[in-house]
Parts: sequence; C-alpha cells; structure tokens
Amino acid sequence: MLDDADDIHPLFHGAPKTTEFRKLRKRLVRETREAIERYGMVASDDRRDPDAPRPKWLVCLSGGKDSYTLLAVLTELQWRGLLPVDLLACNLDQGQPGFPATVLPEFLQKMGVPHRIEYQDTYSIVVDKVPQGRTYCALCSRLRRGNLYRIAREEGCSAVVLGHHRDDILETFFLNLFHGGKIATMPPKLLNDAGDLMVLRPLAHVAEADCEAFARAMSYPIIPCDLCGSQDGLQRQAIKALLDGWEAKAPGRRAKMFSALASVRPSHMLDTDLFDFAGLDALVRDPGEIVENPTQPPALR
Repeated sequence: MLDDADDIHPLFHGAPKTTEFRKLRKRLVRETREAIERYGMVASDDRRDPDAPRPKWLVCLSGGKDSYTLLAVLTELQWRGLLPVDLLACNLDQGQPGFPATVLPEFLQKMGVPHRIEYQDTYSIVVDKVPQGRTYCALCSRLRRGNLYRIAREEGCSAVVLGHHRDDILETFFLNLFHGGKIATMPPKLLNDAGDLMVLRPLAHVAEADCEAFARAMSYPIIPCDLCGSQDGLQRQAIKALLDGWEAKAPGRRAKMFSALASVRPSHMLDTDLFDFAGLDALVRDPGEIVENPTQPPALR
C-alpha cells in the first residue's frame, strides 16, 4: 500500500518515510475501511443496482486537520480500488472575517482533486441572529449543513461525508448526557430528514490524535476553526478537557468508552420504547416447572 513515488496519489507526495508514519497511515486506512464496511456506507454487490450510476460522495472540506485526513484516506481507498465511489471535495466559504479564501482552491487544484468551492455569507446572518455573548456554532452549523445538502443535490451526490472522528462522537455523547438528558451521539451513517441524502462519518473509528499527527506530518495548509472568535468557553471544550483527564489517568479509556457505544444492551437500560419490560411478566414460571425449550425474551420494539 505504501509505494514508490511514481505510483502514489499527489495527496501523499512528500509523505515521511519513517516506520512510525507508515504505521499511522496504515492504521488510518484500516480503521476508515472498517467503519465503511461495518456501517454499510457503500452498498454491497448483492444490494447494488447494476444499472444505477456509480455513487458520488460530497466530501466536506473545512481546511482543518480532520477534513484533510478524511479526503486523503478516502482518496487512498479509491486509488486502491477499495472504495467504488466518485469523490467531490467541497469547501463552503461562509464569509468569516480573515478566512483565507485562496488556500483550499489552490491546494485542491495542485493535488488534482475534483472540487467545488461555494461562497455563502452565512456569517453575517449568524452575527445578526445570535445574541451577544452566545456562541455562533449551533446556528452556523445548521446553515452550513443546509447549504451542503443543496450542493450535494445539485452535484448529483448520494451522500454528504463529514470528518467527525471518534473523539467528536464521544464528546457529543457526553454533551447529550450531561446537557441534553439523553443517550445519543453522532451516528456514523444517517438518513437526512428529507430522505434523499445519507450523512456519513467514515472516520468514526479514528482517534483525533491520529488525524492531527497525519495532517501535521503531511504539512497540509491548516485553516483554524476559530476565525469567528466564538469558540472560547464552549461546553464541548469542557467535555474534551474531562476526557483528556480521564485518558491521562487511565490510558485507553477513550477506546473503551467508544467500544461501549457499539455494545448497547437495551434490556439493561431504562427505555420502554426499546425494550418490552412489561412483557417479561409472561416469562415468570413456577420454580418447579421443567421447561425443555425456554421462552426467548421479548423482542425489541
């Protein structure tokens, strides 16, 4: 997989030759491929319509370390014939003050990556609507998502692909737990409300630290996410600090918690919409009764 200079995508030109980097690259590719297969992000051969056009994904590129990693790893899989989809990189310039508008177009052109750059001044809308002292992130995200859906439809894409990684998913879980009073997080695969687009997160199994190490080693031109100046004091930052503390005291805790999200037992939770607790009454038997074929627990709702 790690090859000679004449058999490599431009996104990987200049990659370090160290053993450490080779292991990192292999891990990123392996974990991304695992997520794509585990969550059925690409239809298997037996479910694919032979007459349907090749699927096309809109790969959302913000200019941060995560989206660069996403683009590179998906391109690697496509380059190797392991991802039978077309990729279209897309950056939405939302009019934030100081946004370096030429960085991504020049990078994508140089790398030979098919792309679309869209300008929509949602920043002015956010500044007008959000009260002073509040963060812009929620409204900014909704406006960005709406525009990305529109672009995906215009480009004939079947999926909008985001660069959220394992740590984002864990942080969202704890944000919902502590502040939303619910057990939920970012799913790796989601059908949008209109029912016409999939939202995919192929980096779901990838650690943030690996994204950072990869983008730094490749010297990709990183664009900061705090141009609007509204990042300070976010609850997400508090959750991240909490998880960092746990990880420092017990290395591997993040991986354990993420594994738990994929191993949920509804019968050991409290949601009556997921498990028929009342139906358990029908299973109670006389202690002396001998049952050769015990009744199975009630089916999940």
